[in-house]
Amino acid sequence: MKKILVIAPHPDDEVLGCGGMIKRYVNEGDEAFLCVVTKAYAPDWTEKYLKDKAVDIKKSNAVLGFKKTYFLELPTVKLDTIPQKELNDKISEVIEEVDPEILYIPYVGDLNQDHRLVFEACLVSARPFRNKIKKILAYETPSGAAWGVKQFMPTLYMDITETLKDKLKAMACYKSELRKYPHPRSLEGITVMAKKRGVESGLLAAEAFIIIREII
Repeated sequence: MKKILVIAPHPDDEVLGCGGMIKRYVNEGDEAFLCVVTKAYAPDWTEKYLKDKAVDIKKSNAVLGFKKTYFLELPTVKLDTIPQKELNDKISEVIEEVDPEILYIPYVGDLNQDHRLVFEACLVSARPFRNKIKKILAYETPSGAAWGVKQFMPTLYMDITETLKDKLKAMACYKSELRKYPHPRSLEGITVMAKKRGVESGLLAAEAFIIIREII
């Protein structure tokens, strides 16, 4: 049994980037953990939105089968106002408690600055000799990586033919984040992306990742 930890700058990144992978690991008997770094806040978001989002996260997590979710509750789209050491320390605490073998993190080239800052903090927190992490992979979030400053060039594909339906079900729980097709955060857009990555790798449906580090 392996322990997998997914670091999500915002709730729903875990589904968009690696929801099919998570469900596949869980189905195979592994333990998956989630760390949500940021949280929305009033008055930028309504109280109803905040209450609904908490429910959405719980429902989505149940679909994918996370064993535990950690909430760092830092301000969303304002991570650049947080001292880097504070962000590093908070992520390090989660890594230390979970003690995972595999770590999934956002892509450094994403358009969203929160994603880039979390990527850097994860690498600091996951330095060798401090943990037993053997593999670090960056996942793509369709509306971030596609519009980012650095093209996402996959080095690993995971077959999610059997779990794509679970990924879509988990994303459907995030009602406030869904958009109409052809937006990449629509259920149709997510399906198209999975099939595109599948075509690239000879699979019916896939999620793509970049291997940041692997120790064998």
